[in-house]
Amino acid sequence: MRAESDAADAAGAAEQAGPAGPPEAQAPRSRRFPSITRDTARPEGSGRAVPGAVSTPVRQWPMLAVLTATAAGLLATALGHPKFGCLLIGLALIAASALRRALPSVGMLAVRSRFTDMVTYGVLGVAITLLALVMEPKPWLEIPFLESAVRFTVR
Repeated sequence: MRAESDAADAAGAAEQAGPAGPPEAQAPRSRRFPSITRDTARPEGSGRAVPGAVSTPVRQWPMLAVLTATAAGLLATALGHPKFGCLLIGLALIAASALRRALPSVGMLAVRSRFTDMVTYGVLGVAITLLALVMEPKPWLEIPFLESAVRFTVR
């Protein structure tokens, strides 16, 4: 009985080791990410954005600049200057589009592909800027067909 138990244990150990032998004798593991994540993902932005001993704010200056300009625009809007605030927000997005195009590494400002980021930031920036310029009262930009289009859609 004891011999059968020892034989079964040996067979189980051989199954665990697999066809190539013990785990130490298998081929080295791949450095590719697994298709199914079983653990916490490694951080993406901090150490991989810019190599070396550069602090995080220095690596993320494009994102910090755009966020600072946007926050200033929101503050100006909250303090009663909506035209100037919206203009500042639109210009911050246009600057984000230009930074995404011009700089090779923009830290966390890069969300999607370069082309998609540029188009998204640019279109939103131009739209917000144009809306700020035609904002009532006393618009800074007069678009002749805009008033009739608004009257036609909002009856």
